[in-house]
Amino acid sequence: MADLKYYDVIIKPIITEKSMNTLADKKYTFSVHPEATKSQIKEAVEKMFSGVKVAKVNTINQDGKVRRRSSGGKLVEGRSSKVKKAIVQLTDDSAEIEIFSGL
Repeated sequence: MADLKYYDVIIKPIITEKSMNTLADKKYTFSVHPEATKSQIKEAVEKMFSGVKVAKVNTINQDGKVRRRSSGGKLVEGRSSKVKKAIVQLTDDSAEIEIFSGL
């Protein structure tokens, strides 16, 4: 496994309608490094955002989608890259994450 620093673990927040509906329950969704563990994700969130305490972390591994295109009359098949998502549940006494507050 790669030696990941906390700033390498979280790639970007995922902002969709479904993830926005879970903000009331203090659940935040992030795209994370494919080799990151739940404990590394918890540590990264607590270090990157001040006043935040993580209660639990759920992870989802998604395989890349099959993509087809024609190239010179031939059908060429490939895959998009794999994605790992993390749904982070904060404790009740935890502070909110600021990047989601204005949405």
